[in-house]
Amino acid sequence: MMSSPASELERPDDSPPLCVDLDGTLLRTDLLLESTLALVRSRPLRALAVLGRLIRGRAALKAAIADCVDLDASTLPYDESVLLYVRQERAKGRHTVLVTASTARFAQAVADYLGCFDEVMASNGTTNLKGVVKAEALARRFGERGFTYIGDSMADVPVWLRAATGLIAGASARTERAARAVTTVENVLGEAPRRLGAALSAMRPHQWLKNLLVFVPLLAGHRWTSPVLLAATVSFCAFCLVASASYLLNDLLDLPADRSHPSKRHRPLASGALPLATAAWLMPALAVVGFGIALPIGGAFVVCLAAYFAVTVAYSLDLKRRPVVDVMTLAVLYTLRVIAGGVATGIELSFWLLAFSMFLFLSLALVKRTTEVQLASVTGHDLSRRGYATSDAEPLRSMGIASGYLAVLVIALYINSDDVTKLYGHPEALWLLCPGALYWINRVWLKTSRGEMHDDPLVFTVKDQPSLIVGMFSLLIGFVAI
Repeated sequence: MMSSPASELERPDDSPPLCVDLDGTLLRTDLLLESTLALVRSRPLRALAVLGRLIRGRAALKAAIADCVDLDASTLPYDESVLLYVRQERAKGRHTVLVTASTARFAQAVADYLGCFDEVMASNGTTNLKGVVKAEALARRFGERGFTYIGDSMADVPVWLRAATGLIAGASARTERAARAVTTVENVLGEAPRRLGAALSAMRPHQWLKNLLVFVPLLAGHRWTSPVLLAATVSFCAFCLVASASYLLNDLLDLPADRSHPSKRHRPLASGALPLATAAWLMPALAVVGFGIALPIGGAFVVCLAAYFAVTVAYSLDLKRRPVVDVMTLAVLYTLRVIAGGVATGIELSFWLLAFSMFLFLSLALVKRTTEVQLASVTGHDLSRRGYATSDAEPLRSMGIASGYLAVLVIALYINSDDVTKLYGHPEALWLLCPGALYWINRVWLKTSRGEMHDDPLVFTVKDQPSLIVGMFSLLIGFVAI
């Protein structure tokens, strides 16, 4: 525990010292989890060794992690209502204290950055300043009922019990009732987090549209029987759950970069709307359920799903920081969904379908990355973690347009092949697909070059009327050609 030397406190308004909790109160996150994730990102093998310190207690674990990583206090998500209140009280001459179970090194870094605390009390390598221990430390420092305390959780109830008055910040109804039962609550700051909505948002349900690719083999192979549809539907659900688990993992591992990004900083984990602890258990739960419902489809499909998840983990941990490799990985993830759809339904995939998928999805992945690079040139967002520079926008555009045109070329070659007669009675009608596909590819890349593209080309496509018209036109051509 660390504090400034005891001294006579000057309080012009005679208010008791204002003692403010950090994790979950002033901060909309947990610094133990933040620092653990930072260690996993930077030194994963070291993280395994450090986690062994838990046998010595949480205080020893926190100190060990703090010795290995640095946290940038300027990027952390603060509760503005609490921060404003503290600054207003300190401006009146009130003594303010940051008192937290987080390790002293991180607590001091936050206090130094904010500049609105006169004193810091925090955990050290032997004492975990939480709950009853925190209450006793404050009572010794300021006297019984000699301080006001701002907290957010049930762990703060023993502290409120020994405080003169209390304030509640973003707490649940249960915590608020418990606080009011033991102290006089002066005010309630902020709102209780809507965790269900935040969790759903973090799962990115709009991205589930990508998993409709498992139905592509049915469409290409003209197989719409009930057993095949059921298998494809179950595989779609499995992919949705496992994909959401991978999105949560990606967001957990990419917190610093997301918080400095102009749009990603609003994501639930980056903004603090969803607690890291919630995401930490929700992620494996989604993966387990996803693989669980995949088992009846068959071992081959489970292998495809496992390959998808393994590639997403590799992407989150390392591949996203390797130029060109990152976009090729995204194209592989798209194509894996098509392959998995074929495996789940027992429909053999043609060379033509796989070649078309790879070139098309590589083009879309390059759309996404080009958009990000162009945005960085405007906002000044740091791209170094992704291995790109703002000058890379032009070559990325060239690669993406070329990939899109190759996808259209594959369609033309397929229409001219002998394979097309096996599925279509009027294959000549399929030639109309080429101008439609060329129009769409050109439109997407024109929008990208103008900076009018959404950072996810899928979201753009489902909201773009011309894109939807091209899609419906293509389906109509396919039915006419049968």
